[in-house]
Amino acid sequence: MTDTAKIEAVGKPEPSSARLITTLGIAGLMAGILLAGVNLYTRPMIKENRALALQNAIFKVLPGCVEYVPLVMQQGELVEWISEGIDEEISPTIFAGYDSTNVLLGIAVVGEEPGFQDIISGIFGYNPTEKLIVGFEVLESKETPGLGDKIIKDPAFRENFTALAVEPRITTVKEGQKNNPHEVEMITGATISSRTVVKLINKALGTTKEAMEEFATSKQESDGGE
Repeated sequence: MTDTAKIEAVGKPEPSSARLITTLGIAGLMAGILLAGVNLYTRPMIKENRALALQNAIFKVLPGCVEYVPLVMQQGELVEWISEGIDEEISPTIFAGYDSTNVLLGIAVVGEEPGFQDIISGIFGYNPTEKLIVGFEVLESKETPGLGDKIIKDPAFRENFTALAVEPRITTVKEGQKNNPHEVEMITGATISSRTVVKLINKALGTTKEAMEEFATSKQESDGGE
């Protein structure tokens, strides 16, 4: 830098605090507008992807299911979901699954529970007639890769939920120590995540089990009377 340039640089006044605050405010406003625009643009796609993932999960946790109907709890009973007049942000979490002959196969229930890293969201299929869990899928999880995420990838762990008795209550045991139909073998190195899945199911059953069984009984009676 020449002597003249140095003099000009020294003599140049620094921007005022008000100008800096205004500049930062404008930058923040523009960033906010950009983020809001991206959110508005991507929200429908995210919602559609989640709906598709949920649909696929329902079919998986209720083997043989080809059609399902959303249900809602009203005064302790399960009835078909009627979306009219209900906030669009509210989504059903219970689904009755039917086979190709319109016979009730079971009921799928969404639940969530805090895991090791974050909330684990999952869905399980329940056969109210046989009182068995017949499937489980993780919907959302941020558990540790290679450890906690085995609740998604470990076939042996997933096998626990193909014919799992819910009575007297689902419990966890160490790997290789399962002796009863209501027990789930935990994953070594991911015991917290394993227990979380069981807590999720037990918690959801606690509020829906009786209603699901009554719903199944009423469906059988109505189908038998036709």
